[in-house]
Amino acid sequence: MSSSGRIRLTVAQALVRFLGAQWSERDGERQRLFAGVLGIFGHGNVAGVGQALLQAELASGDGPGALPYVLARNEQAMVHTAVGYAKQTDRLQTWACTASVGPGSTNMLTGAALATINRIPVLLLPSSIFATRAAGPLLQELEQPHGGDLTVNDAFRPLSRFYDEVRRPEQLPSILLAAMRVLTDPAETGAVTISLPQDVQAEAFDWPVELFAERTHHVARPPAEPSRIEQAARIIRSAQRPMIVAGGGVHYSQAEDALAALCAATGIPVGETQAGKGSLLHGNPQLLGAVGSTGTTAANAVAAQADVVIGVGTRYQDFTTASRTAFAAEGVRFVNLNITPFDAVKHSGLTVVGDAREGLTALTAALEGWSVDDDYRQEQARLWADWDVQVEAAHHPSSQVTDALADGLLTQGEVLGLVNELSDPRDVVLCAAGSMPGDLHKTWRVRDRRGYHVEYGYSCMGYEVPASIGIRWADPSREVFAMVGDGGYLMMPTELVTAVQERTKVIVVLVQNHGFHSIGSLSQSLGSQRFGTAYRGRNDATGRLDGEVLPVDLAANAHSLGCHVIEVYDRPGLEAAIAEAKAAPADGGPVVIHVETDPMVFGPDSASWWDVPVSEVSDLDSTRAARVDYEQHKARQRSHLDPADLPPDDGVTQQTHN
Repeated sequence: MSSSGRIRLTVAQALVRFLGAQWSERDGERQRLFAGVLGIFGHGNVAGVGQALLQAELASGDGPGALPYVLARNEQAMVHTAVGYAKQTDRLQTWACTASVGPGSTNMLTGAALATINRIPVLLLPSSIFATRAAGPLLQELEQPHGGDLTVNDAFRPLSRFYDEVRRPEQLPSILLAAMRVLTDPAETGAVTISLPQDVQAEAFDWPVELFAERTHHVARPPAEPSRIEQAARIIRSAQRPMIVAGGGVHYSQAEDALAALCAATGIPVGETQAGKGSLLHGNPQLLGAVGSTGTTAANAVAAQADVVIGVGTRYQDFTTASRTAFAAEGVRFVNLNITPFDAVKHSGLTVVGDAREGLTALTAALEGWSVDDDYRQEQARLWADWDVQVEAAHHPSSQVTDALADGLLTQGEVLGLVNELSDPRDVVLCAAGSMPGDLHKTWRVRDRRGYHVEYGYSCMGYEVPASIGIRWADPSREVFAMVGDGGYLMMPTELVTAVQERTKVIVVLVQNHGFHSIGSLSQSLGSQRFGTAYRGRNDATGRLDGEVLPVDLAANAHSLGCHVIEVYDRPGLEAAIAEAKAAPADGGPVVIHVETDPMVFGPDSASWWDVPVSEVSDLDSTRAARVDYEQHKARQRSHLDPADLPPDDGVTQQTHN
């Protein structure tokens, strides 16, 4: 067919064919943009996108342009799977997700929020009502008297980096090209949502064949302006106690080596955000570990006195800044290297907009010959050594701690320590919610740049199991350890069935502590006495949920879903279980290790704070005491509105206005 030819396809068929021809490229390396489509069919997409995927699968098999389909069990979960995959591939690849009209589509809203907040590309294809309005969808039409064009899919608008609806076939090409731009833009990426009315999905149109030609979307590395690099270098050279905060942008830019080179040359220490953990590997002399509310005492001690904070690829999330109390030095200045201008302007810092790897390389050259003094380097080593003692104590609790535990219980720190010690450096640890993300942030020793995967931008309970599947698909050569508490497991265990279906081996370490460990601890610290955070039955004597532990067997539940389950009752049992799980066949499906821990034993303290308001008035003594402590911490919050002025001798001309 000539280049001016046309081909007759439905909107859904054209969509599927287009997606199969999209590629991304960075630094000369090219890969398919979409690994496949995750979906659940129902009213609204079964005869549109569903038919198109079937037709494409039968026509292409696994050949060029093939777009594999995977049946998921929960719409929110399938977005988490796509996010896990995209994050593990440094945002260079992702999945599309299709859902039925109404509740199937709105189930993806949480996933959309998670993807956008974490700046991870996913393509969402929610189904919508009839564009012609000739018929109403079965029980799933939002009837608003003030707007007939409103649908439940409009809820995706504030949660997406790009949103549009295909109301006529002619709109599809421009919508698709705009969507690909956002998916492959490292500064703008997030959830991309294309709403598909069910009648339009099945409507035929004569498409230009050029729409289906292979397209390679370049993922840019925009360099920072040389003048901004020079200004940043001047500010850093004037510092006595500079500190780097490494965020997720270090990983997404593959800038770990550039960061290590800068630190080796200058001696500037590094504190890591959750997304940036692993930017420097365990053992690097400039690594102080996690910073902020879930940070190490080493990083937080340096942060408290840092006179220049160099943020690299971080959005300065609340935990990172310890609710704006972490960086406490008088006159502290910020230099922010970020590919996203929105993040680069935070804390009135010097904005250096550009790719992290390119910016760090340029900054290293600009700082040639400059270094922090030896005393500062020695202080870093001493602080880290002191913290490492606390990590060892958490991973190997003393006999005084273990003797106080009930039979069959371990500490959470002990569980995390054993998984860390017995997993391979390239294995991936995964978590999202509860108390484990904080303990992992503080104590996990990262030995490979892709070995740590904690979703803490949205901290979404239930993320762990589906995301572990996406990570394993992204790199089958790595074992994936999904660390999940009983609360998170109960939110979304269903994707274990998807892992069984696809013979995907993931290792789920299910930590049973009969309640919400993290929120229970938070509740107690706020004077709310752990109210409503334990899994207990209704007590007939009190009428409250403070009765016996619920007779729920999560190990049996996992077994019923088709998993190989290993129940653990002591430390030697956990060691054996980890070895057994790692030795299980790669195509044997999920392995679940069930272990009970004591929720009253906590990880090492970060010597930091997080702003959670306490009731200003209360009848409870516990709440009144917590309010006093809250007000003391609140008084230490900083605005960080002072501009990052250059040193007086910087040579920059100052203009005055009368």
